[in-house]
Amino acid sequence: MNHRDDLSFWDEHLDVGATDHQETPGTNFREHIKEVVRAMRAGFPDLHFEVQHILAEGEIVAFHSTMTGTHEGVFALGPFRDVPPTGRRISVRHMHFLRVQSGKTTDLWHLWDTPALLRQLGVTPSPRPLNPSKGAV
Repeated sequence: MNHRDDLSFWDEHLDVGATDHQETPGTNFREHIKEVVRAMRAGFPDLHFEVQHILAEGEIVAFHSTMTGTHEGVFALGPFRDVPPTGRRISVRHMHFLRVQSGKTTDLWHLWDTPALLRQLGVTPSPRPLNPSKGAV
């Protein structure tokens, strides 16, 4: 088995009752995150995350990262599930906030720039710049 296919990391580092606060209550976080990772790797075989900033205070760890990759496969997740592979390179910012207790993550809150990803995949158009001659509203 390729080490990229080994998702046991999540079993080791997520508390059994861990909660992803962006998901429906009762979602099994361990299994859900594995599905998300598989979908992301299928859609972006060269998937990479680079952490730009990380802060910790008490039980809370916050980090800002950028996800990069090339859309070479089906990304069967959320609003992207019907988008055929585009071959486009993407660069998308993420923010994660974790609660860590006894060495395991118990809670996750996260945001990622979904509109930017949709634009980069060509699903939605880029926003038009404001016309300075007409003034801002």
